[in-house]
Amino acid sequence: MVSYAAIVYNVGAIIGGIVVGRYSDRVGRRRAMVSALILAIVLIPAWAYAPTVPILFVSAFLMQFMVQGAWGVVPAHINELSPPQARAFFPGFAYQLGVMVASSIPFIESALGELFTYRQSMGTLMTLVFIGAILVVWKGPEARGISFRKAA
Repeated sequence: MVSYAAIVYNVGAIIGGIVVGRYSDRVGRRRAMVSALILAIVLIPAWAYAPTVPILFVSAFLMQFMVQGAWGVVPAHINELSPPQARAFFPGFAYQLGVMVASSIPFIESALGELFTYRQSMGTLMTLVFIGAILVVWKGPEARGISFRKAA
């Protein structure tokens, strides 16, 4: 069952990355990421408290659709914000900073797990992460329609 769930949610992640990425081309990177993150917050109760396996599979598919949809837009967004002189460096550096910050998550999950149930810990932590991401993305700049071609 676990391997089938992993297949289902990974398909959701792939489709979400494609769909939300295309959506971001039309409405802007920030709006697409914020929309996907808000929908992910709405899905948390179904994902964390799924009473049946079919509901868990559907909610995991949709959650990964939204999460990878939002996170999948980040590289394009960062590249558009990067000055041309730093475009080869800045996205990778920003990614590594994100990994450094995210490295604390297992410890936070463990600490929350001591105080709450697994479902409560995961649901609360994901809600806080998504709200934080929404605030950072929404308050940040957007550089839409940037050309990556060299000037003649």
